[in-house]
Amino acid sequence: MKQIITALLVLSLTGLLEAGEPSYPAFPLPLNVRPESVRPLGDLADRQLQYQLEQRLNQTPLWRRLIREKKMTVGLVDLTNPSEIRFAGVNGNEMIYAASLPKIAILLAAFHCFENGTLEQTPEIERDLHLMIRTSDNQAATRMIERLGMERIQQILTLNRYEFYDAARGGGLWVGKEYAKTGRRLPEPIKGLSHAANARQVCRFYYQLAMGKLISPERSREMLEILVNPGIDHKFVNTLNKTIPQALVFRKSGTWKNWHSDSVLVWGPESRRYIAVALIENRNGETILRKLIPALEAVLTENAAYRLAARRS
Repeated sequence: MKQIITALLVLSLTGLLEAGEPSYPAFPLPLNVRPESVRPLGDLADRQLQYQLEQRLNQTPLWRRLIREKKMTVGLVDLTNPSEIRFAGVNGNEMIYAASLPKIAILLAAFHCFENGTLEQTPEIERDLHLMIRTSDNQAATRMIERLGMERIQQILTLNRYEFYDAARGGGLWVGKEYAKTGRRLPEPIKGLSHAANARQVCRFYYQLAMGKLISPERSREMLEILVNPGIDHKFVNTLNKTIPQALVFRKSGTWKNWHSDSVLVWGPESRRYIAVALIENRNGETILRKLIPALEAVLTENAAYRLAARRS
């Protein structure tokens, strides 16, 4: 079903391109909002959603222990109503080894360089970006790092316009090594990790894409088209394919030994539109992530009921 939906969207986009009109409005995202009106995600932290998220996660003893040990970090953004977006997180600034998830930082760096003309947007590079994101191809990711330069990727992440890594505010997204067995390391300053992330900054990445704020609406749409329809059916996606198969899912995950991470922007029926991010250090991380999505959706449902009751009272 999702392949059919994606194909129809591509056909719609092609028709608009042939007509000479901007193509991104035909895609469901980014939303049609003025970039200057988009509030920082930190300003959208919601006290009630935070309380409900903490309560739900702490109901499971293993999750409660991992959270206490700072081996589980979770972020949740409710996109149901674009004018009332809400954000909550647990251990949101905790840096965790994230394996392939930080490949989204390489994606951003590539499009940043496309935009300023320092990297040509060739079919070969676009193919590598699709392989790197959709099937998490390590060789494609390494080729992109070689083209861009690791130092330049890190510099882009710290630019004021992005601020996806800030050591003074908990870190964020980091790529400090090629995705190969050998090669030099440029680890991040806080924990010395090569490929790392925290939930808050990964939520910011998807939030800014959804708002059309990452570089531009057009560039945001191009990145979303690479992230959509993931090619690996595990973790969050395994559950989502069963529970909301009609939804569009924009996704990047990571796995290495005991480190398991996943991140999704889910665009389904109106009541099921959200960003979910989790990074876990535990041998059962795959199973935890599959079970986490229903728990996070339960939090969103509970929060919606709370808001409705509050309006009626």
